Amino acid sequence: MMDSDRAAERAYMVQAQLRDRGVKNARVLAAMGRVPREVFVPPELTRRAYVDHAMAIGHQQTISQPYMVAVMTEALSLTGNERVLEVGTGSGYQCAILAELAREVYSIERIPELAVQARDLLVEDLGYRNVHVRCGDGTLGWPEAAPFQAVIVTAAAPEPPPTLLEQLDPDGGRIVVPVGDQSLQYLVSMERAGTSFTSRKTTACRFVPLLGLEGWKEG
Repeated sequence: MMDSDRAAERAYMVQAQLRDRGVKNARVLAAMGRVPREVFVPPELTRRAYVDHAMAIGHQQTISQPYMVAVMTEALSLTGNERVLEVGTGSGYQCAILAELAREVYSIERIPELAVQARDLLVEDLGYRNVHVRCGDGTLGWPEAAPFQAVIVTAAAPEPPPTLLEQLDPDGGRIVVPVGDQSLQYLVSMERAGTSFTSRKTTACRFVPLLGLEGWKEG
């Protein structure tokens, strides 16, 4: 398929799946229109890259549906100067969207093969110089890079991991995380002011479980 065809698919995705469903942030919509989602899905799924649902990427992980990527990104209210932490690199698609919108993105993936694959794609192939990827327990964050002005968790947690809340910038740091049981969650957005947090629960969703010391236990 020609690049122009994929650009048309991206434009349709932005209009029909995002803007028409209530996503308003112009910077988020523009980023979603730039990033080539087809390179983040398995080769056999390339032709379906812009359908609005999650897709398996191996290792019992998924790439989130475009709408959910946009909703979670919009909740962070990024202006371009932030240091962002992403927990759950997966395919790297959400990380690429963040890299278009923030100053620096630190992304943690617990599965070594996915971490290497995403790092190579994001840094070597796509040329993002503001992306840092490593393998580890994402529930423990990236302490040496903290504080973060924004944190996004792309896996379902039983509750917002305390360590990630501690790594939020005390002056308005924001986190968005799916919270619930392993069958149904709601997006929870929290903002930090000093030692206080305000929170709100929004969209219903379903994510793979967040495994780690401050998430669900494996096995």
